[in-house]
Amino acid sequence: MNGEQLADWLEGLGLADHLAAAGLPTFERDLGGVVRWHDPATGAPLSAEQLTDLDRMLHQDGDDPAHAVPLALVQLRLQAQVRSSLLASPTHTYASLAEVRGVSENAARFAVHKAAERRALLVVPHDGAVLVPAFQLAGDGELRPELAAVLEPLLASTMDPWQVWAWLTQPAGLLGGQVPHEAARDDDEVAIVRHAAVRLAERAKA
Repeated sequence: MNGEQLADWLEGLGLADHLAAAGLPTFERDLGGVVRWHDPATGAPLSAEQLTDLDRMLHQDGDDPAHAVPLALVQLRLQAQVRSSLLASPTHTYASLAEVRGVSENAARFAVHKAAERRALLVVPHDGAVLVPAFQLAGDGELRPELAAVLEPLLASTMDPWQVWAWLTQPAGLLGGQVPHEAARDDDEVAIVRHAAVRLAERAKA
């Protein structure tokens, strides 16, 4: 593929926007639609040899290079879609949580940090701040008690907070397609959710 064909292929797969996140060369189209590829380190235009190497690398997954899909970029796209979905769900900042709890923002910040240290609250870094996903909280802004034993092994593992958030709020294979935090509300299911969380945490450590 030449540079334009490679760009068309990536756009057709919906993967063009994830090149930079993967540390790969990126491209732009000028007003005439001409594709210009750039080196991620220097910003300089890619040479024909560099384009050939990039093409080869992106087509290396699978038995048939002509129909291969760059799996790393697909995974980045999926992660981006999951993050967008999570960010669209209810969350709290220190200020909004303080309002729910009826305390000062400083008090809420201190309580969140202490709870996170005890692995008793999922806190997710985002854009230089932190978010507290609301699914884990009761109406008074405190942690739902049935989630304490579910969160602890997950937060003690090497799992990224975004992965923990995603697992707890989406259908989980370990639970037969149930959403973990919803299943935990059922007294008959909460022990199974805890067991699944422990197993997932063990996998992360392996």
